[in-house]
Formats: sequence, C-alpha cells, structure tokens
Amino acid sequence: MQPTALESEPASSHPLSSISTSSAEERALYLRVTLRIVPLLFVCYVVAFLDRINVGFAKLQMQDALGFSDSVYGLGAGIFFLSYCLLEVPSAMLLKRMGAKKTIARIMICWGIVGACTAFVSNVTQFYIVRLLLGVFEAGFFPGVIFYLSSWFPESRRGVIIACFMVGFPVAGLVGGPVSGWAMTKLAHVGNLAGWQWLYIVEALPAVLLGLVTLFLLDDNIDKAKWLTQAQKEVLRQGFLIETERKRRTNQRGHSRLAEALSDRKVYMLAFIDFAFVCGTYSVTFWLPTVLKDSGLSDLSLIGWLAAIPYALGAVGMVAISRSSDRMLERRWHAAIAGAIGAIALLLVSHPNHSPALTVALLSVASVGIFATNVLIWSLAADYLHGSPAAATSIAFVNCIGLLSGFCSPFVIGWLKTATGTLVSGLYVMTAILVLGIFVMLLGFRPQKAANA
Repeated sequence: MQPTALESEPASSHPLSSISTSSAEERALYLRVTLRIVPLLFVCYVVAFLDRINVGFAKLQMQDALGFSDSVYGLGAGIFFLSYCLLEVPSAMLLKRMGAKKTIARIMICWGIVGACTAFVSNVTQFYIVRLLLGVFEAGFFPGVIFYLSSWFPESRRGVIIACFMVGFPVAGLVGGPVSGWAMTKLAHVGNLAGWQWLYIVEALPAVLLGLVTLFLLDDNIDKAKWLTQAQKEVLRQGFLIETERKRRTNQRGHSRLAEALSDRKVYMLAFIDFAFVCGTYSVTFWLPTVLKDSGLSDLSLIGWLAAIPYALGAVGMVAISRSSDRMLERRWHAAIAGAIGAIALLLVSHPNHSPALTVALLSVASVGIFATNVLIWSLAADYLHGSPAAATSIAFVNCIGLLSGFCSPFVIGWLKTATGTLVSGLYVMTAILVLGIFVMLLGFRPQKAANA
C-alpha cells in the first residue's frame, strides 16, 4: 500500500540504530496515528471475535433447545472456518483493488447481518448454513487488517501495535462472558425469544454500525491521509526505509507475486505455526465455558463473569510480552516460552476434578501464554512478508491455512468428547500440536546474519 516507501533505496544517513532514538516529535506523530487507526480496528476485532466465539456461550442453552450432540455442535462451530479459508485469499486480492476501508466496511456489515440471523436457526442444516455464510462474509478481515497495520507501522513498532489490535480477542471474551450471561438470563423470553437467541442479536448488530463508521474514519494508506502534513508523511515513510535497509543487510528479499510466495518453504512454516497456535487458542475460547461448567458451576451468569478472568489476564499478557518482543526485536523465544507455558497449563486443565478456583487459574495461565503466541506469530509473519508486492495475499494464505485449525480444533475436541465423555483426550491432542508448532518456529526462523556490505 506504500510502494514508494517500500521500494525506494534506503538512505545511508538513516541507519538501523536510529530506531531506538526517535525524537519526541516522531513519538508524538506515531501516537497520533495509533489513536486514529488502532482503537477503531480494535473495537471491530472485539465485535468480530465476539461473533465468532459466542457460539461457545450459546451452547449452554442452544444445544439442549435444538437437540444437538457435542459432535454436531463442534462441527457447526468449526465449519465457519471452511468457507472463511476458501475465500480468504480472494478477499485479500479484493482489498488491493477496493482499498482497506471499503473492504473492512463490506465485511463487517455483511457478517453483522448474518450473525444476527443465527438467532433464528431451528435445525442442524440451518445451523451449518448460517455458520458457513458467516465465514464467507468475514473472510479477509484479519489478514486485511494485519496488512493495513504493516503499511502504517515499521517493524520496530509493529509488534505492540498488532498486540493492541489483537488484544481484541481476549477483550471479546472479557466482555462476551458477562454480556452473554446477561443476555441468556435477563433477556430470556423477551419478545418470545430465548436467551441464546438474544445473545446472537445483541452481539452481532454492532458490526453493522462499525462497518459504516470505518467508511468515514479510515484512510487506505499514508498518502491518502488528509489529516497528515507532507512532512509527517515523510517521517512515517522513513521508518520503512530503515526496515528495508535491515532486510537488505540480511539478504531478506520480498516476494514479487503470490506464486513466488507459494514456493517459499518458510511461508508454509508460518502457516503451520499459525495452525498450531490457533489450535491452542480455540481450545480455550470454544470450550472455556464448558470447562468451567464441568468444574462444578451451574449458574450461567457466574460462569460468564468467571470466564472474563482468563481473557482479562490474557489481554495484559499479550501487550506486555509484545512490548518486550519489540524492545529486543526478538520474536521466536518470546513465542516459544509463552507457548510452552500455555501448553503446560492447557494440559493440566484438561484433567477433571479441579476446583472452580484452580480451573480459572489454569485457564488464566493458558490464556496468557497461548494468546501471546498468536500476536508474536503475526509479528513474525508481518516482519518476514512485509515489503513485497504479494504481502497481502501471502498473509492471507498463511491465515487461510492457519485457520483450518478453527475447524479442526472444535470438531476433534467435540468428537472425542462425544466418544469418551470428557475433554481430556481432545485437549491432549491440541497441546501436542501446539508444542510441535513451537519446535517448527524455533528451527525454521533462526536469526539471519547480516550480509557483508
């Protein structure tokens, strides 16, 4: 989105070391850009993730009301990702033609309407159709935003910015727990609708409003931002020249087209790592209410409030770990250590007979570790792919493969729970995949040595 800044030869008067010595004016400029862009995208992602995971809360009433088994419900929760993945790359291609704000607006308005329609399903077929359509209309949102942010913020600032955006998904859980519990209890039977039906309506319609807001507040790129002076635009472009110089010194060359990206083994490594980490994420998000219920809790409102605790701590951990990663310009070990801690906690929480307090504590540790790895993998992916003409579609491809875990994780766990009666075996499988992803990341993305000038 900023070809002139990314393709220009870096100026020798701006060495990489100047990253840490930015002026007060430059910091103020980036703060202004951050406040203009990130809060809106953050709120959009909260609503997006809320519409994606509220099926886990609705399960507590919807499953019995419609007579769905755990395997049917797990398939319905995960089938969203099949259509999402199929249309991820085409949607990213449309972003380059339509621009960011039109693409984001189109996605949000359409998914808001379809999300609200979930309230009126009455059988398995309708449930599957609505979940498939939700994936169709949400496709392209996440990689589009990652590409959009990477065109405004250089590598030295990108980790914490992506974290501030992605913190939307634990905040969605933080907000979604109490709101879902409130909707399912306090709105039950209002207008002859069940509580789970109101849950879908209350949490879907804000997407339509936010889609309209993006048309007025977002700019497609730095050059189109009328609220910036030419001098300010030049300062922002300079950050990308520094990044380009670092990549030149390490012989890091961008992909000129999607076919070239698809021949790069590291792109497939990124896709598998994302797959593994998202398996861990959805093991928490889709099944957290069920795990709390299995610990002996029965009050839906209390489950909603307790579910907010792991998400709240996960949000804090995401930002803190990402800030450390930015300061050190290091992604691998931050992600590996956080992911390992999260995997151990997930393994422990899978065992039955924990008290509610211990269950919440283990879920909190798992959330901090696993949620942070998701931010760091996208910081790593944005650092590796940014600067190439095929960046948007490459990011979409990585996200497309990675999000297949959104189908596999709930389906496998739901199927194993139906077969065994517990979540233990399913969470064991997800933990093993997460650990394998950590090893692939450590082996495949070792730091490159600078080339001789």
